[in-house]
Amino acid sequence: MPFTDLPLAQMRAYQGSSQLPTDLGEFWDTTIEGASLFPIDACFERVETHLRLIETYDVTFAGFGGDPIKAWLHLPDAKGAHVEPLPAVVVYPGYSCGRGLAHQNTLWAQAGYAMLVMDSRGQGYGGQVGDTPDPHPSAGEMNYPGVMTRGILDRNEYYYRRFFTDAFRAIAAVQAHPRVDASRVAVHGMSQGGGLAIAVAGLAAGRIDGLIACLPDVNFLADYPRALDVASTGPYPELELYLKRHRNHVEAAFVTLPYFDVVNLGRAARVPAYFSVALRDTTCPPSTVYASYNKYGVDAPDPAEKSIEEYSFNNHEGGGEHHVARQLAWLRKLMA
Repeated sequence: MPFTDLPLAQMRAYQGSSQLPTDLGEFWDTTIEGASLFPIDACFERVETHLRLIETYDVTFAGFGGDPIKAWLHLPDAKGAHVEPLPAVVVYPGYSCGRGLAHQNTLWAQAGYAMLVMDSRGQGYGGQVGDTPDPHPSAGEMNYPGVMTRGILDRNEYYYRRFFTDAFRAIAAVQAHPRVDASRVAVHGMSQGGGLAIAVAGLAAGRIDGLIACLPDVNFLADYPRALDVASTGPYPELELYLKRHRNHVEAAFVTLPYFDVVNLGRAARVPAYFSVALRDTTCPPSTVYASYNKYGVDAPDPAEKSIEEYSFNNHEGGGEHHVARQLAWLRKLMA
């Protein structure tokens, strides 16, 4: 597959093209404060997976608007012994995916962490099933595939306002379990999940304690103007299709999108981050990932520690299992 993005030297310095709203912080302060009116009410119900070395719990917690959000919590089996509280990894799903089945994704628990796999409201129609509806009217107001256009004409109604808030509150949900060390939580995800991890790292700054690391892979939800120019596969073309049909909605859409651009939200992040980028990615163009990386933590009081792995010949699969091995080593070193 040919290389279709900017030359590598330009990408490594690329800062993005999205506008930075002057009231971005105020908008998210209001959103997070509104969500905080609803107690997190995290509920953990043990389920049987027949995985003898993993304990799994069906989790429900209050997300945006108090809506019940599902998740799985996987823990290394304590077998009744006294154990020290566990550091936790919150895993966010890729686009169209839900939390999957109870036994499906336990890697971080196998490595000795508490692992919360958050569900996606209104998704779960793709690679992994979901169990969380999106009850808000704007969830179904546009007759287009996916969720990219849901409520896009009003930042207060946009789908990702709800979903980012759910992801933010998942930190408090995992911290509520007695076997979790609330002072040591990392966020991780690939594609959409990577975008959520960056957004949460930015939203957590000055708002929540205990988040210590961010691991975004080939992240989505970044630098929308450039993504629409370059991405040829995946969810960004949903926006293109919508705007192609609704020519009079372009201006309103591009007023909304910067509030949910993780290039903007990640600027406030303060915790160490370990990114990955695939240089032949046609779904999340590498230039947009580099914009996320280059802006990550730039508004923090002290520059956030960050690094990025480049996978020169890979598409949206990124580093795959090779990068997972590097992530395990990176996070273990950080925790130590």
